Amino acid sequence: MRKIVIGGGASGLMASYAAAKSGHEVILLEKNEKLGKKIYITGKGRCNLTNDCAPDEFLQNVVRGGKFLTGAIYRFSPDDMMKFAEENRLPLKVERGARVFPVSDRASDVTKMLERACIGCGVEIRLHTEVLKINMEEGTVRGVTTADGEISADAVIVATGGLSYPSTGSTGDGYRFASEAGHTVIDRVPSLTGIEADGTLPAVGVTLKNVVLTAKRGGKVIFSQMGELLFTHYGISGPLALSLSALVNRIPAREIALTLDLKPALSEKMLDERLVRDLAARSKEQMKSVLRGLLPAGVVQIVLAAANIPAGKVANSLTREERKALLGALKSFPIAMRGLRGFNEAVVTSGGVSLAEIDPRTMQSKKVRGLYFCGEVLDVDAFTGGFNLQIAFSTGYAAGIGEY
Repeated sequence: MRKIVIGGGASGLMASYAAAKSGHEVILLEKNEKLGKKIYITGKGRCNLTNDCAPDEFLQNVVRGGKFLTGAIYRFSPDDMMKFAEENRLPLKVERGARVFPVSDRASDVTKMLERACIGCGVEIRLHTEVLKINMEEGTVRGVTTADGEISADAVIVATGGLSYPSTGSTGDGYRFASEAGHTVIDRVPSLTGIEADGTLPAVGVTLKNVVLTAKRGGKVIFSQMGELLFTHYGISGPLALSLSALVNRIPAREIALTLDLKPALSEKMLDERLVRDLAARSKEQMKSVLRGLLPAGVVQIVLAAANIPAGKVANSLTREERKALLGALKSFPIAMRGLRGFNEAVVTSGGVSLAEIDPRTMQSKKVRGLYFCGEVLDVDAFTGGFNLQIAFSTGYAAGIGEY
């Protein structure tokens, strides 16, 4: 049986390997000049290729499509992926949060490992080959049409990625293929991206660690997590902001209230007692100096502004009401969310081919025989930490095998 794989990213390379390993003739078509362009930029160029956790814990980190992915994740788990990499001469290491990276810290080594595995199984790789359409007849795949002509096939696996980082070639071709085949494509929105904010924020580049970001909608907490936050020219980024974006990317920004607890290790009572001590010990100093014992210099001014306290106010003149306002600003600093950054900066795409129309065991279309979808083109996405790449590998493996 001849199988064509469209897209030479993470899911496409794994699908190609799995299909060839199963004894099929495989042709991998990639429109770019090289394989794995998006892999090269993941993990800041280091490639966090999976997360060293059990399948059940893995699924807890899936935002959309967890039930659909259950079979695929158990069939080709993070442990399986790690063994696969090691067997194909890519030494790995596990870092904070069970994130898995190549020992070399080079994302390019991950792509080379996948390419090496594919070539070893006899996959034919064609670069600079753009697929224009998938050929179908009477509800069955017949092959594809490229700029160079038609290629016949018994099965076609769509592994074209989403819309995030379009500079890597992720321009939404797979969604068009799906629509032409009669599939429903769920609205696509950016996920794992920065959050734009209005108002006064700390200087660009200030990073806060061990703070708690909380989001409420209609007074109900929908997100509250401790971690790291980075202030940018547009608002906030960093792990906390990216995780939040995955949960709120389909909610109007005006409905979300964000607050930041700058001192989560201290209760309000403990923090108030700390303030009283600091004010007494440094009674003749200005407030902007007193607070530097509590906060990074770049954060002091905006906290005082939020509490409506002049930066030059002397500590011994601070009223009880002002101290209470300061306490509120430290424990619940408001961030006015304006929206999310776009696909150019989003790590992944949320939305895609409807899972109701895909067989979760094989990733085969329920509408067209011999047509498969895997990776980011599907309506699945997860938090940061190697989970999205593992989804690509697991769904790619299932699509490549194509049988259960």
